Amino acid sequence: MTKEFRFGIIGCGVISRTHADEIQKIKGAKLVAVADVAADCAKNMAEAYGVDGYSDYQDLLKREDIDIVNILTPSGLRAEIAIAAAQHGKHIIAEKPIDVTYEKAVNMIQACREARVKLAVISQHRFDTSTVEVKDLVEKGKLGKLVLGECAVNWYRTQDYYDSGAWRGTWAMDGGGALMNQSIHTIDLLQYLLGPVESVFAHTATLAHERIEVEDVAVATVKFKQGALGTIVGTTSAYPGLSSRLEVFGTSGSAVIEHDKLTHLYLKTDEPSFNLAAKNLDTPDPTTVFGYAHGLQIEDMMNAIREDREPLVNGEEGLKPLEIILAIYESARTGKEVTLPLKTVQTAQ
Repeated sequence: MTKEFRFGIIGCGVISRTHADEIQKIKGAKLVAVADVAADCAKNMAEAYGVDGYSDYQDLLKREDIDIVNILTPSGLRAEIAIAAAQHGKHIIAEKPIDVTYEKAVNMIQACREARVKLAVISQHRFDTSTVEVKDLVEKGKLGKLVLGECAVNWYRTQDYYDSGAWRGTWAMDGGGALMNQSIHTIDLLQYLLGPVESVFAHTATLAHERIEVEDVAVATVKFKQGALGTIVGTTSAYPGLSSRLEVFGTSGSAVIEHDKLTHLYLKTDEPSFNLAAKNLDTPDPTTVFGYAHGLQIEDMMNAIREDREPLVNGEEGLKPLEIILAIYESARTGKEVTLPLKTVQTAQ
């Protein structure tokens, strides 16, 4: 019989309901417990889903009937909790970013390796139909030699959003602002499609919000190891909240993904070449851009355990966008071009 996987969720914030809902939809998956340092949050979610609730995540980890733990806490706590979970023999799904420093992320990956448990980092948009299609075109050479990649996340967050939690907008817990929290998925897709980044040069600023330590506007230029150039733009100051957009240009074709949909595709090799034009694209609320792809990634973890293989987005893959963003922060801090890979880097202050 196919094994039933039993899940525990640590961190009962906004994204927790997405994870819980997707777990409920997957055959062979069952949510059995949740935990949050805020006892009321844990209690409310436990009651909503008919599961056990804890205010101490260690109590959840001690349960022998939990196979997989989804860590959805503030970013700066994830490595600490993941290392504890690994020591209890739990497989781990961590929300993005994997953590907020390079060192903590590496320690987290190593702890999972040593404990022989699997680690997946949420990058659900790699599972989107649009991403899968463009990745296939890139790998088959249909776009030709890649020459330019551009990503922009022009979203909006109110001052109330940052004031809603003491950890929001801090280096210690949020790890950064518009790039680390909002733009990381699109940055991940940029490097996923165009390959490893060689260097970045960047500027960041806090221009539209008060009482935050981190950036709400950032721009960077990118050099990819395979020769292409690129740009990264991220903001939480674009009222009322516009699009996330990823553009990939090659010598034989171009592809544009907007709102997670493939909206434009031109291939020189097609006769005639065609354009998937954007139609009826309503600008969504960026806080609701979650959905089925989370479920696909959770299911991938279950299959990785069954098949004894790596999850498609393992710890090392989750480290890649973090490393790029930390390099951008270092460039903005020093005014210099920063070369990857990073051996050690501090979060910008």
